Amino acid sequence: MTTQISHFINGQRTAGQSKRTADVMNPNTGEVQATVPMASAADVDAAVAGAAEAQKEWAAWNPQRRARVLMRFIDLVNQNVEELAETLSLEHGKTLADSKGDIQRGIEVIEFAVGIPHLMKGEYTEGAGSGIDVYSMRQPLGVVAGITPFNFPAMIPLWKPAPASTCIRCASRWAWSPVSPHSTSRP
Repeated sequence: MTTQISHFINGQRTAGQSKRTADVMNPNTGEVQATVPMASAADVDAAVAGAAEAQKEWAAWNPQRRARVLMRFIDLVNQNVEELAETLSLEHGKTLADSKGDIQRGIEVIEFAVGIPHLMKGEYTEGAGSGIDVYSMRQPLGVVAGITPFNFPAMIPLWKPAPASTCIRCASRWAWSPVSPHSTSRP
C-alpha cells in the first residue's frame, strides 16, 4: 500500500487544493513508497497567510522563550533519531550512519541558535561624528520562506529555520523537495 503524505499548513494536515501529486520512490528498490500532493498557488498563499498571523504572537515572545521552544525541539529530534534516520535512509538510499550524521549536523546548528539571544542586543555608538550618534536595533522581519535541497534532507531544513526563528522573530515556512517529503512531513 502506498502512503499518502499531506501538507502541514497552519497546524493542520491537508491534501491542499491542487489535484497534482508526485511519487516518492524508494531508491533501494525503485518502487513507489508514497505520493505527495504538489502545492498550488492557493496552498502557498494559505501557508504564508498563516505564517504572517503566527508571527505576531511569536515576535512578542522574548528571545529566551523562543530558545526554549528550540530546546524542546532538539529533545524531540534526539528522542526520535532512529526513526528519522530510517526514514531518511528509505527516501535517499543513505546509510543509517550517514542519515544520523545529517540529523546531528542539523541539531548542532539549532544548539547554536539556542544560545544566540545575547547577539541580538543591538549596538550604540555615541559621537560617531559631530553631533551624530549611531545605533542599531533588531526588529521583526516577518515571514521567511525557504526551499531546501534533496541531498541533505535533514541538515539543511534543521539549519535554516532555527536561527531565523530565534533571532529575527520571523514565522517561517519551508518547502521541501518532493524527493524527501517523508523526512520532513512530521509536525
